Amino acid sequence: MKKANAYPVFKLEKDGFGEVVNATIKTLHKPERNLYNGLAWHFLKAKSSKPSKKWLNDINDLIDIIGPKSYKSVAQKWLQSITELTLKETTYTEIYYGRRQEWTKYIFLEDQNKIFAKGVVWSLSRFYDKKTLDALALVFTKCFEKIPGVGPRAASVGNACIYTLAQSKGLDGISHLSRLKLKISQNSTRKLIEKYLQEASEERGMTMWEIEEMSIPDFGLDHGSKSILFGNSTLKITIEGINQVTQIWYDKNGETLKTVPAQIKTSKVLQNKLKKLKAEVKSIKKFYTAQRDRIDRMFIQEREFSVDQFLKYYFNHGLVHSICKTLVWKFKIGRTFQSYYFHNNEWKNLSGKVLASFEEVKSVKLWHPIGSTIARITKWRNLFEKLEIKQEVKQIYRELYLLTDAEVDTKVYSNRMAAHILKQYQFKALSAIRNWNYSLLGAYGDGRDSTIAYLNIPSHNLLAEYWINEVYDEDAISDNGILMYVSTDQVRFKNEDDETLDLIEIPAIVFSEVMRDTDLFVGVSSVGNDPQWRDNGGLVQYRDYWESYSFGDLTEVSKTRKKILENLIPRLKIKNVSWIEGKFLFVKGKIRTYKIHIGSTNILMEPNDQYLCIVPSRKKNNNLDKVFLPFEGDNGLSIILSKAFMLANDDEIEDETIVSQIVF
Repeated sequence: MKKANAYPVFKLEKDGFGEVVNATIKTLHKPERNLYNGLAWHFLKAKSSKPSKKWLNDINDLIDIIGPKSYKSVAQKWLQSITELTLKETTYTEIYYGRRQEWTKYIFLEDQNKIFAKGVVWSLSRFYDKKTLDALALVFTKCFEKIPGVGPRAASVGNACIYTLAQSKGLDGISHLSRLKLKISQNSTRKLIEKYLQEASEERGMTMWEIEEMSIPDFGLDHGSKSILFGNSTLKITIEGINQVTQIWYDKNGETLKTVPAQIKTSKVLQNKLKKLKAEVKSIKKFYTAQRDRIDRMFIQEREFSVDQFLKYYFNHGLVHSICKTLVWKFKIGRTFQSYYFHNNEWKNLSGKVLASFEEVKSVKLWHPIGSTIARITKWRNLFEKLEIKQEVKQIYRELYLLTDAEVDTKVYSNRMAAHILKQYQFKALSAIRNWNYSLLGAYGDGRDSTIAYLNIPSHNLLAEYWINEVYDEDAISDNGILMYVSTDQVRFKNEDDETLDLIEIPAIVFSEVMRDTDLFVGVSSVGNDPQWRDNGGLVQYRDYWESYSFGDLTEVSKTRKKILENLIPRLKIKNVSWIEGKFLFVKGKIRTYKIHIGSTNILMEPNDQYLCIVPSRKKNNNLDKVFLPFEGDNGLSIILSKAFMLANDDEIEDETIVSQIVF
């Protein structure tokens, strides 16, 4: 074993991370302190995009002398300190040509400490245990949290986490990258993750989709649940939905317990075991949401699975099973595909015929409504509502976007989603979740007054484009010069030769899914959805747009929402005071009658169509607990129902900001 050289004494700059590192090194005995000073000396050379082979060898030599187990424990503690850091804000005031100006400086990690932290992260590329990989994923998430008007807190450290996760043996690191890719809106970072995912897939002779499927952890779950023994008691955890994992205790006789067993409170071993399980439950929720989003984006790819793939990575997978079991799947039997759903431990078709076994099935695909008649789609909806099967992914209620006569006339572009005003940061975040690439438009500096959001569709060798224009207003620019608002324009498609295609040449499912994405971008990011936008000033020149969107025609998403409300309202407590007319849900309160727009969720009050501003509450609405909603993900539907329940009893509202608007 090599002998370490003598290294100069080292001390980090002061911030929360630096204090932890300095304190750790200070408590060490002199020989070991010298080794850590050596590590620090090398860490401060971590200024490139990835470590050199020599750098890694030098680091590993020092870690070998320290002892890998001992070093890993210290490094994990340092990583944890990064995840616990808070953002420090300092406001400065200066007089500039007689004018008083204020500006704010944000500090997460001092510059020197960012370089040091990169070195720590890179040094862990030799380790691939679960605790280390989980810690790296948490640091990644923390470092890419946004500083208002600035950007990620420490992108260089986050990118170092990407490198280290990608180097880990097995697929656990790749699994984290697959999940984290969905959380990132920065194009350069997403491309870096995709680069490593692509390398991992090529190394194994697979597609990126397949490598992502293989890397999904099952957490020891069996069809969405598992039981863990704690002494004489058992804890059963079960996935019930997005962010819903139930935890139920049982005694040795199988009886349900209302509280945590007393024996756990007196045993440190069991307490630590429970602490680890709670951390695992958090991971289950994160990975479950990521898989829901991945499957939701899978429709456009039209993938076809072998039966073995379907059973291993979907239906029999401990985590993914809970999503898979609520969907309709197409099984190829003979020469044709037949649609089946899973209920009461049986696969059945729409007529109730049971699938005897998978031996007769040749391949499997996700069902999409684009290939079905309206009558057949309605049957699926009626069946799932009757059985109260709640889909984690919007499928049988999935919106369809068919080519219109206007789009046939314009040939190469669609204006269906043009002329909307969007909140740019919100649009950027949402487009990243849907796998679109988009670069923020700045108010000055880059010479652009427009840009394009684009989606790669490799399975069809196509590229979808959504054209975006700047909306300049000197009062609507972030601290770092980014425009707060943008306007939308055309949707186009190109082939692999960069040729713009006629819309009639685009496969129906691709056109529908792309237009659905753009409708989603508008439906979530439009200023018309913000009940306070007009009252807070907004953009004066676009107030007509706010009015027209807030109370205008319904989009396809809103039309789907309307159909659900038409079925729901007759079954709710407010059925006698609520009804639907055109684009509004009417609610007759004790004081006034209200018109809730089914698209924007904004409200007008009769008799004079006075606007009512209600900011949606984040508190749980108990009225919705027993309301069956056929799918997850439509926050607007929940907001409409919450407002309807509240306004039906408007004489009981206590919020003065609402009461003052209601009274005549």
